[in-house]
Amino acid sequence: MNTLDPVQVFRAEAAECLEQIEEGLLDLTHDLENRALVDAVFRGLHTLKGSGAMFGFNALAAFTHHCETAFDRVRKGEVPATAELVAAVLSAQDHMRSLIDNPDADDGVTGARLLDQLRAAVGGEAPAAASVAAASAPEPEPQTQSSAQTAPRNRWRIRFRLPDTSMANGTNPLGLLDELRDLGECTVRANLSALPSWADYDPKLLYMSWEVDLVTEHDRSAVDDVFIFVMDDMELTVEDLEDATAAAVTEPAVSVQDVTVVAAQPPVPPIQPSLPVASAPAVRPVEAVPVKKDAAPAAANHGKPAESVRVPAERLDELMDRVGELVIAQSRLSQLASSSADMGLRSVSEEIERLSGELRDTMMVLRMVPVGTLFSRFRRLVHDLARETGKVIELVCEGESTEVDKTVIERLADPLVHLVRNSIDHGLEPPEERKAAGKADAGTVILSARQSGGEVIISISDDGRGINRERVRAKAESSGLIAPGQPLSDQELLQLIFAPGFSTAAQITNLSGRGVGMDVVKKTVEALRGTIEIESANGKGSVVSLRIPLTLAIIDGLLVRVGNGRYVIPLSAVEECLELSLEEDLRSRGRSFLSLRESLVPFLRLRDLFRTSTKPDPYQKIVVVSTGSERVGLVVDQIIGDHQTVIKSMSKLHQDVPTFSGATILGDGSVALILDVGHLVAAGQQQEAHMRAAV
Repeated sequence: MNTLDPVQVFRAEAAECLEQIEEGLLDLTHDLENRALVDAVFRGLHTLKGSGAMFGFNALAAFTHHCETAFDRVRKGEVPATAELVAAVLSAQDHMRSLIDNPDADDGVTGARLLDQLRAAVGGEAPAAASVAAASAPEPEPQTQSSAQTAPRNRWRIRFRLPDTSMANGTNPLGLLDELRDLGECTVRANLSALPSWADYDPKLLYMSWEVDLVTEHDRSAVDDVFIFVMDDMELTVEDLEDATAAAVTEPAVSVQDVTVVAAQPPVPPIQPSLPVASAPAVRPVEAVPVKKDAAPAAANHGKPAESVRVPAERLDELMDRVGELVIAQSRLSQLASSSADMGLRSVSEEIERLSGELRDTMMVLRMVPVGTLFSRFRRLVHDLARETGKVIELVCEGESTEVDKTVIERLADPLVHLVRNSIDHGLEPPEERKAAGKADAGTVILSARQSGGEVIISISDDGRGINRERVRAKAESSGLIAPGQPLSDQELLQLIFAPGFSTAAQITNLSGRGVGMDVVKKTVEALRGTIEIESANGKGSVVSLRIPLTLAIIDGLLVRVGNGRYVIPLSAVEECLELSLEEDLRSRGRSFLSLRESLVPFLRLRDLFRTSTKPDPYQKIVVVSTGSERVGLVVDQIIGDHQTVIKSMSKLHQDVPTFSGATILGDGSVALILDVGHLVAAGQQQEAHMRAAV
């Protein structure tokens, strides 16, 4: 039986908590007066600190405590929320991630530097002189009994009851009582009036409630903070005991263990739950929920929350492999049943085909991830680049609910980083230049996603200066990428920016200049069987569109035959199929062009490309495929039909063969190669360019 490592579970949940904190911080940069966002960030930091201490990440807990304290001062109105504070906590958040990955990695220098930035951000702009003095003053020594008596005191009577299932869900009421005792002198009384008889007693349920008299120097908000994570599910009242007598106030505090029974049922054996006392519950998503200030009990939530299960990605990949093998076996079964006269076998084959199809579709949905999980990473990147470059940048995300295979999402992260950085560095102008051009001070970068058939189109657009085509051509000619004066279409010229080592930057900076990033983009997109399209207008901006398959595991394909071999063409790239007679084939030799609705489409004879030694069929077929605006025809001997294609990677010996992107196993056990449409279209366009140049 597999058991989950608690530390790994904490790391996964802490990563989610950090994402929630980062999202709250980035939202706060646009609305520094939003109290709900301040409270949400504070709760996230408090949760991370407590959970880190509970799991032994003491360095993380100690460092996070300072950030939590800073936001606590903002919550209490001692200092305002500023852009400098948000930037300091964002930088500190990166250090928190390193402490989670490696608790012993802290050299002391990085943490000290970040804390200096945090102190400067909090202590530098207090709303009043008293607040500044409080921020710069050293932490007070623990008060003696005599000095504590002279300080202002608040007296609270707190009654609280947790849900019956609290103990089973991991909430320890003793931890809450300990936090109250840390605030001041406590008198704790346990209410056992709801305790059932021994015969009806369920050890998994919590029957007790508590009444606490608290004498403290803290205000009501400190009491609310104790119950901040359980307030929505519990019954809580807090009363101000102004009329309490001085004698009652100065009574010695009673420890948690010395409780007074208010009302009791017949005696039962004491039950000591063996739950660890933790400073905070396990990490959970941060929500901007206002703290209840009234004394009314919280209403019970009878709606059933949505449930989710955390599953390692490796298990999903393994399950996907099993589903792929099932699809192959089902294809073989269907082929055997079609050649058999046994109606029972055919009936079972059809039922298996239906069930395997439903299982395949369900599995595909499980692997799908909203592209918004990818887009959200760039809010921090744009924030940091804006501070680094001095530009005013607005990031707009569209189509975030579009779903893509998780493997595609993971492999697209780095290419999009390069594209966004390139758009900000080369595309967007500084505020002064934008004003001179009649534009708004803030430049806009738009990340959008939409589904088109079996593809998803992810676009990165900006309203900057656009691509300078003269500079691109001059750089390409000086680098030897093209011959001087070589005729190129506009799309071919723009595609030169993806050539290895190509860069139009005047000098190397932290953002660009080495000519590496865009080359990585092209290689990654091509490895995903995708294509790149560029549009640019001088002074108006540029749009880079990535056309990526929705999934890399199972695709719909068109099975064709060339000679004795069978090949699969991704169905998402197929536009139409035409017939090519022997006479037309002979007439077209030497020019290889097809007139299709008043436009010439080049076509490739796969027989020649694959060097097939057999004679062509009398009536060959042309499959017109496209990648964006570019089209090419593929001449095949026979179109067999559509085929559910389980993609298998090529062996290491065949990875450098550009014509094929993978292989699949057919129903009869033979292997069919999957054609790389992008490479074939590029080959067709090159053939067209050579023929036009020869004319």
